Amino acid sequence: MKRLSTFLIYLLLTLGSLVMFFPFVWMFLTSLKPFAEIFELRLLPQAPTLDNYREVLFDTQFPRWFLNSLIVAIITTASVLFFDSLVGYTLAKLRFPGKGFIFVLILSTLMVPTEMLIIPWYVMSTEYGWSNTYWGLLFPGLISAFGVFLMRQFFDTLPTDLLDAGRIDGLSEFGVFWRIAFPLVRPALAALGIFTFLGNWNAFLWPLIVVQTADMRTVPVGVALFSSEAGTAWNLIMAASSLAVLPVLLVFLFFQRQIIEGVVLTGVKG
Repeated sequence: MKRLSTFLIYLLLTLGSLVMFFPFVWMFLTSLKPFAEIFELRLLPQAPTLDNYREVLFDTQFPRWFLNSLIVAIITTASVLFFDSLVGYTLAKLRFPGKGFIFVLILSTLMVPTEMLIIPWYVMSTEYGWSNTYWGLLFPGLISAFGVFLMRQFFDTLPTDLLDAGRIDGLSEFGVFWRIAFPLVRPALAALGIFTFLGNWNAFLWPLIVVQTADMRTVPVGVALFSSEAGTAWNLIMAASSLAVLPVLLVFLFFQRQIIEGVVLTGVKG
């Protein structure tokens, strides 16, 4: 009976995985088809070609969009990892008046929908000349309340005696944070870094609003506008979409263990 239930569970998981994976397979195979085969009811291309990728890479600004997304995702991820960890450590391990109130105030910002922040962000970008610049794309995501909460919960589990030993040895408070506490929360850093990178790579609404020229578009915005410009050229649209989703698939492929560990530890800690 137990073997049967285990078999049924794995069967359902396999079927679910196939259903989830099929759109990616269809997208990739369609990207290999010439335009004449697009509307044929056939999954596999009869005459596979890489011309679609060649046209997307050399006849559009896709490489620039890819670079823009990479710059935004890497810088925001590095910023979130450092500043969220620093704030989380401060709220978890230092004593000062109003610490609890500040933590609650930071958490309360999670209840504010991103759509409500778009207008003040846009007004700020316009007044300070940040529109259509990398800084305009970057500043909303340089620090996150969720990251502060996550890191604070992890830092709170570290033994205070270990940190006190570093202070006795003559380390400054930042030295204690950087050399002792920071390396001990690597699972949380891995999870936060992966989620932040993917979130900024897939960001669409804010880059759509703050960017005015084609050369400053990110991949989601560029592909979305390219799909409207390409019309029925689904072979080109699928090629661009396959290239756009490649970093996301690579992150999940190489860091799936860290993602699972981070999610599990997030549910256990605190």
